[in-house]
Amino acid sequence: MSWSGKTRVLGTVVRVIVLLGVVAASMGCGAPPRSVNLPPPLEATAIGVGDVFVVQIVGEDKLPTEYTVAPDGTVDIPYIRRLKVVGLEPQEISALIRARLVSEQILTQPSVSVSIKAYRSKRVEVLGEVRKPGSLPLEPGMTLLRAISQAGGFNSLAAKSRVTVRRKVAGGKTVVAIVDVTAIVDNSIADIALQAGDAIIVGQRVF
Repeated sequence: MSWSGKTRVLGTVVRVIVLLGVVAASMGCGAPPRSVNLPPPLEATAIGVGDVFVVQIVGEDKLPTEYTVAPDGTVDIPYIRRLKVVGLEPQEISALIRARLVSEQILTQPSVSVSIKAYRSKRVEVLGEVRKPGSLPLEPGMTLLRAISQAGGFNSLAAKSRVTVRRKVAGGKTVVAIVDVTAIVDNSIADIALQAGDAIIVGQRVF
């Protein structure tokens, strides 16, 4: 081979090496994780079956304060017996109790407050490759990481970078988002606030 031919071959080899280096560098850097395009959670505060709330009546310290909504949607409160509370907001329950105390001539100007202790009727589903898949009660401020943690965390087969979150929005539509949970752990993207009815599906990673 002539000197010019050797030069051309050497030049080609150098270009190939440079090209491979660029490709390797681009694969090593990777694209930064994108933020999750998911509608913000809807706050649901209406009382449901199994929820627990606390009633405070000023001057009536000896009365029970904690009540759990029965399967028929009612609670049994002293003096005013059973009240239908399912579907009501806490302030609506306090107004209902106040009105019944007055109408039954038990108190003339009662001061009543109602606060929620536990929303057991509102739940999220964590399915797939976690250690304890199933339904979890939605806690105030619950996030994706918290739900996965309560489900026992990922198992060895979990695809942590591709976790599906399904959420129902207005109009009965369902929005689906793919979340890189490793990016949440690394603080590259924000954690995902959950709402009642969210479904989290953890698939298997590809071997």
